[in-house]
Amino acid sequence: MSNLSTKIKIYAANNGVSEIDFTKDVLIQDDMISGVSNPYIREWNLDIAQPTDAQLAAVENDADKEEANQIVIANRKSAYGSPEDQIQNIVEKGLEFEQNRVAEIKAANPKQ
Repeated sequence: MSNLSTKIKIYAANNGVSEIDFTKDVLIQDDMISGVSNPYIREWNLDIAQPTDAQLAAVENDADKEEANQIVIANRKSAYGSPEDQIQNIVEKGLEFEQNRVAEIKAANPKQ
């Protein structure tokens, strides 16, 4: 199950809003009930209608995919190494070597 903030980002993007500040535009509160997380929208300050539970549920699959892809991207970045490391590979081993290495990292960490 994806995070409420991710579902809100996708709902907003689908309705023409690309940037959300979760300290001003949308405030999320999580009232734990018997140790179970229960996040909800406490305040909505965007110029589009606040989503209903059904509208948020409708973007659940897209939100799950987005969160999974963010993990893949983080794994790829870690495997790529720093920009300095990548440049050093190119200088010492050649561009083709680095391109092949990057392709192997992408193949090992596919996006959904």
